[in-house]
Amino acid sequence: MATRLHGHLRAPDTDPAAPVAPVPGAGAEPAAGVAVRVRGLRRAFGERVVLDGVDLTIGAGEFVALLGRSGSGKSTLLRILGGFDTGIDGEVLAARRRAVVFQEARLLPWTRTLGNVVLGLTGPKVAERGRAALAEVGLAGRERAWPVTLSGGEAQRVALARALVREPDLVLLDEPFGALDALTRIRMHALLRELCERHQPAVLFVTHDVDEAVLLADRVLVLTGGRFSLDVPVDVPAPRPRSHPEFVALRSRLLAELGVDESESAVGAA
Repeated sequence: MATRLHGHLRAPDTDPAAPVAPVPGAGAEPAAGVAVRVRGLRRAFGERVVLDGVDLTIGAGEFVALLGRSGSGKSTLLRILGGFDTGIDGEVLAARRRAVVFQEARLLPWTRTLGNVVLGLTGPKVAERGRAALAEVGLAGRERAWPVTLSGGEAQRVALARALVREPDLVLLDEPFGALDALTRIRMHALLRELCERHQPAVLFVTHDVDEAVLLADRVLVLTGGRFSLDVPVDVPAPRPRSHPEFVALRSRLLAELGVDESESAVGAA
């Protein structure tokens, strides 16, 4: 199932910090095999136009990374797809079952780890499903841990478990590893690849890190001036070593599109 968002949206009934954001709508669906279809999307804040006629299609199971300079509208687009933003013009079709993971894990501090994972879920075997999700992200045995006792990487693992336990067709990731140290990010990249191969959701991954985009995505978009200035597939063969000529070439192309001199940055642009 998918939700059709056309013109002004009604805000979701769930808490903005909740991992799942169902948006009431007409119930129209994108074509079979499509998780997201956006046509003519415009979003302005006063006189400032952030998204200006955006068109986007994400296939079922496709992993798309989104790059852009600071303030380019990356997070705005993600919030619209998650159902958190209102006041749009254009048409947005998105899978109804979707989950969002933010840069901050947004765990409830008064609820133990398992409770955070199954927050809002009902039905039989909810706790069992939550334990299985925690085991999937390498946190078996931490069900009763309080969020304050978790490291940054562990907290983001809980956030991923909370998203995937809902079996979404679309996962929206807003710089989920941006606050983690380099070694933890490497581990989280491997975990995310493994989880996506297993669950096969469509993914929109907002990041400021060009290398991260090339490492993870099937396709990379660059948002410039309110529209996509580049839409390129990632054809670097697995396991995508950074020294591979195709990796180096694509990285250079993306940095150039972002207006970044390679000598200025080793990780990309915001």
